[in-house]
Amino acid sequence: MIRPRHLALAVAIGLVFVPSAFGKGPSAATITGPGLSSALAIDGYGEGDSSTPLGVLVSEGGFFPQVFGQSPSPFLRSKPAGSLGSQYLVTYEVPGGSSPQPDRLRQELYPYAAGGPVSYMEPNQAFWGNSRTVGGWFRGKSELRAKLVAAGLPRIDPGAPPKRAWIGRGVGIAFGAGIVLAGGALALLRRRR
Repeated sequence: MIRPRHLALAVAIGLVFVPSAFGKGPSAATITGPGLSSALAIDGYGEGDSSTPLGVLVSEGGFFPQVFGQSPSPFLRSKPAGSLGSQYLVTYEVPGGSSPQPDRLRQELYPYAAGGPVSYMEPNQAFWGNSRTVGGWFRGKSELRAKLVAAGLPRIDPGAPPKRAWIGRGVGIAFGAGIVLAGGALALLRRRR
């Protein structure tokens, strides 16, 4: 016969230990890439908490569908066309499995891509012993870029050419073309005389 006191104790112990045993989200992430002098540690809680940088990175960066899959699939059919901007490497620490050390999963991140941040996770990365990532291309929302910039990512793409250089180059080309046209027009006028 189970005594009520023992049942209450078992339920209390279950409530304390079960959430940590079944947590699927990463416990930490680091980002490396252009414009960063060292790895950028992304803090917060990585499962369902969109108020922290890690929570936003996980939800808007495609972590869960890329790791576990999702139906219907939120993946892009292929790599987006055009330039995606600078590439960053995100390394997630995923606790769980039989090892006391967390598994590490890698994801490419393009936070400055036109149309919103894009990520890619290679399929078949091992975690939790015999589990494998689904992988794929994913497009996040602009909220991801804003949260990562607030956490320490450069405000603008460090790989993009400065806007002034393009403006200066355009003005120089237009000025040069104007001189050539004016010279050609002057030569035609002299020839008619």
